[in-house]
Amino acid sequence: MVISKLIPASLCCLLSLASLSLQAQDTNEGSDRKSRQAKQQARRDKVNQMAKAEEEGAIIYHKEWVLGGKLYNDGLAAHFQKAKMKTNYKSNWYLVEVGVRKANNEYKIGSEDVSIGFALTRPYIYAKQNVFMQTKIGFGQQYLIGGKGNKNGVAVMAIYGGGLSLGLLKPYYIEKFDAANNELVKINWQGGTNRTDTLFLDQTVQGTSAGFFKGFSDLKFRPGVFAKTGLRFDYGRYNEMVSAIECGVNVEFYAQEMPIMVDNPAKRFFANIYVGIEFGRRK
Repeated sequence: MVISKLIPASLCCLLSLASLSLQAQDTNEGSDRKSRQAKQQARRDKVNQMAKAEEEGAIIYHKEWVLGGKLYNDGLAAHFQKAKMKTNYKSNWYLVEVGVRKANNEYKIGSEDVSIGFALTRPYIYAKQNVFMQTKIGFGQQYLIGGKGNKNGVAVMAIYGGGLSLGLLKPYYIEKFDAANNELVKINWQGGTNRTDTLFLDQTVQGTSAGFFKGFSDLKFRPGVFAKTGLRFDYGRYNEMVSAIECGVNVEFYAQEMPIMVDNPAKRFFANIYVGIEFGRRK
């Protein structure tokens, strides 16, 4: 009799526990469902807001990646830039740029066959002492001045920032025939009046470039800083793609002088203007 009374009581307890478990599970599932629905609605609202902003000509994004090239009045450069939007008008950007600087009075010397119209040997730059290369790492901001007005318009942004510039001086080598020793030699400017320096500047002795890779073992590092400001014109039709032209002013200062040409004074401070083209993506 005792056993027969305990069995129904046990069944009741088990049924009660199962009922409570199902109720808790239903509650958790309902909570998870509401959370998912809230997140989905938030995403839809955000997409709708971005679509509306794009129709009105604004550029709305989270992150931006850009590859580009710049033409300076004294050189060339290529860069990678990453930006993160802080507000609808302001973004922070980070930049890595590699380039080369040239002197304004550089000119090449080389033998040329007039009948066929091109050089038979590699022309060399007369009196060039060093190849001035650089790597820049910087950060700054871009501020939206004017939106596109419509998706086919042009957005205008102000860009400003700066950072570190690592200058690299690679000695410039040429090949000339040394009649005194009856041999072909690769020479660079040593900064004196010795025989090789005299031969280096002697235009009557035919010479040729020793090649771009000659001299990397003699690299000299010159740390510096840079700052830039400019305008960026984004003409891309779709906001997820970047198509832009940038123009501006750049200044650099190095801890030591950067000699490029034998007959030019070496300097630490450089100021130049540039124009560049950029392509990339946003998300």
